[in-house]
Amino acid sequence: MRIVLQRVHHATVSVAGKMVATIGRGITLLVGISREDRADLLPGIARKLVALRIFEDKDGKMNLSLRDIEGEILAVPQFTLYGDIRKGRRPSFTAAAPPEQAAPLFDAFIKALEAERIPVQTGIFGAKMAVELVNDGPVTFILDLAPSPDSG
Repeated sequence: MRIVLQRVHHATVSVAGKMVATIGRGITLLVGISREDRADLLPGIARKLVALRIFEDKDGKMNLSLRDIEGEILAVPQFTLYGDIRKGRRPSFTAAAPPEQAAPLFDAFIKALEAERIPVQTGIFGAKMAVELVNDGPVTFILDLAPSPDSG
């Protein structure tokens, strides 16, 4: 799994000009799912995301988590995070999970996030989406959460 996490003041997702999701202060997650990703790892990833200390305390230090600030999550499926552009001029998506594998894993990831008792909104899997956000900081992290060879 590859996630681009952005700390946001607010964010929205629209499909065909209609807003389908909106959050206030929190994080936007652009979520790419690979062929190797497994559902059993998702609860641990969700726990880590809500516990990351990426929000500033009263002294301006990143000491607060999403849970501490009572923030929200906007999760957007994005298979292009597994686009490989090392060869040629057209991206290869062979590392990305096919839709029939990725969609259930994305849904399981959302359930794992919701189990952490954090408000979660989502984009629509497979739809052409317009994502708007106001990055807070800017603060952006890239998390490459591939299963380790010894985790199976």
